[in-house]
Amino acid sequence: MNNNAEICDFIHHLFGTQDFVPLSAPKFIGNEKKYLNECIDTTFVSSVGAFVDRFEHDMAVYTGAKRAVVCVSGTNALHMAMLLVGVERGDEVLTQALTFIATCNAISYIGAHPVFIDVDRETMGLSSRAVKAWLERNAELKEGVCYNKRTGRRVKACIPMHTFGHPVKIDELADICREWHIELVEDAAESIGSFYKGRHTGTFGNVGAISFNGNKTITTGGGGMLLFQDEELGAYAKHLITQAKIPHRWEFRHDHIGYNYRMPNINAALGCAQLENLDRYVADKRETAARYAEFFKDKKDITFFTEPADCKSNYWLNAVVLKDKVDQLEFLEYTNDHGVMTRPVWELMNRLPMFEHCETDGLENTEWLADRVVNIPSSVRL
Repeated sequence: MNNNAEICDFIHHLFGTQDFVPLSAPKFIGNEKKYLNECIDTTFVSSVGAFVDRFEHDMAVYTGAKRAVVCVSGTNALHMAMLLVGVERGDEVLTQALTFIATCNAISYIGAHPVFIDVDRETMGLSSRAVKAWLERNAELKEGVCYNKRTGRRVKACIPMHTFGHPVKIDELADICREWHIELVEDAAESIGSFYKGRHTGTFGNVGAISFNGNKTITTGGGGMLLFQDEELGAYAKHLITQAKIPHRWEFRHDHIGYNYRMPNINAALGCAQLENLDRYVADKRETAARYAEFFKDKKDITFFTEPADCKSNYWLNAVVLKDKVDQLEFLEYTNDHGVMTRPVWELMNRLPMFEHCETDGLENTEWLADRVVNIPSSVRL
């Protein structure tokens, strides 16, 4: 593509470097060092400490959730979400093949089976139309329980993922899940600071899961969070991730199989400082997206991906859509050879050996996007 040199020059200029432009680097411009020093000075660096409670409270306020519960990673959050909504071994979970592997790993930890449904091109997230069509063809309700007519398995949950921070049509998916008695869990790992119709992602389903990995819009180094609209379910989640230990001044008693998914106070301290600047980070990332949109608007055979209707996206990772697979590979090679880190979408889940046996609906849009989409540098530029 004759655009590639011009694109690389623009990206180097946009991010103010002629050396190397990473895809998504963390930014620390606030109270991070101050809060980390407080942890060290008080010795509360592990899973107990004031910053854990503060981070959960502040995230609940920011997202509009009734309860927020921190954990070690977004993957842990998804695993816990599956357990909390009652997914069991042998169940089926509807999800998308265009996702990071954590989504399917969480399903697999329980011994459940992913069913891969197509995405919408305008969101890159799970398609409500495709989910509805699959259920009408393949599912039936028996005594209020949804089953796959072909396999006989219970269809227990649905996990859409807000791809690259762009919200899916989550209200439509919520309606479909209610109609078919399926639990809705939002993989909001990438969408902290993204809103759909004025409501934060991760708050439409029974449980939402967020990631604070080092490459996310805000980071705790490693970490995740569960969002709940049911305070009792949130309290139960907090109990389970702390080894299901019954509070007592000295006794060690446990009433369930528990999990050591607790976020350390030192990570939560980092999260508190990062959250204080989240609105600034999102505003900066949206301004970067606007710059990209203006630059690419007249480019031949390459389109900048913009937020879907009714959404305010955090633009966690900016993306362009190329003409075909040949152009995609040429773009990836040229940019990475010239100091601009770019990446394709993840290898589709149904192409991986662990999941190649899983049922799909054909994945027409998914395959189309996988052959064309490339993520381009998206770090906060403040």
